[in-house]
Amino acid sequence: MSYAIIGFGNIGRALAKAFARKGIEVSVASTRDPASFASDAAAIGPGIIPKTLAEAVKADIIFLAVRFESHAQVAKALPAWQGKIIVDVTNAYGVPPEELGGQPSSRFVAQAFTGARLVKGFNHLVAAILAQDPAVQGGRRVVFLASDDDGSAAEIGALAENLGFSPIKLGGLSEGGLLVQARGNSWGQLIFKDLVKFD
Repeated sequence: MSYAIIGFGNIGRALAKAFARKGIEVSVASTRDPASFASDAAAIGPGIIPKTLAEAVKADIIFLAVRFESHAQVAKALPAWQGKIIVDVTNAYGVPPEELGGQPSSRFVAQAFTGARLVKGFNHLVAAILAQDPAVQGGRRVVFLASDDDGSAAEIGALAENLGFSPIKLGGLSEGGLLVQARGNSWGQLIFKDLVKFD
């Protein structure tokens, strides 16, 4: 299984740190030349591999950690996304619901990535918290996952556990997914909730 993070801002770097902590190799890409952020990637860990967008989208599982407005540009990198899982880490705060046709933002994103299976996740924490070790006083930091594809949610749940998090599945994108999505100028009820699960 190969992994990529598209977007290497604060959230992209926080995700890269999670992979580096567990020694799991991940490609990182942005719209910039990989050489421009190679030293930042190397500072996180040897398994954080800077690539062009065209190279990074070859991965099986892709974390979409760009600004919401940029997702359509990333979606153009491939004509079809069959066989891939997109983890939607974007937040559409401030985007008028009319622009999304009244849909949840993650379903809007899913339409751009033709053929991909989409999981909403890893987007409810601010970057500074997401970047921290998820092992907290004997518990594990929670990440919320929502998807209309149970198999994909299970796969990303297993990855979240490998990264040290405690995944909680919220159900489909239009039900539980709304709890972790911005709508216009309001945040979903679970956004910014830093929870720790003790087994």
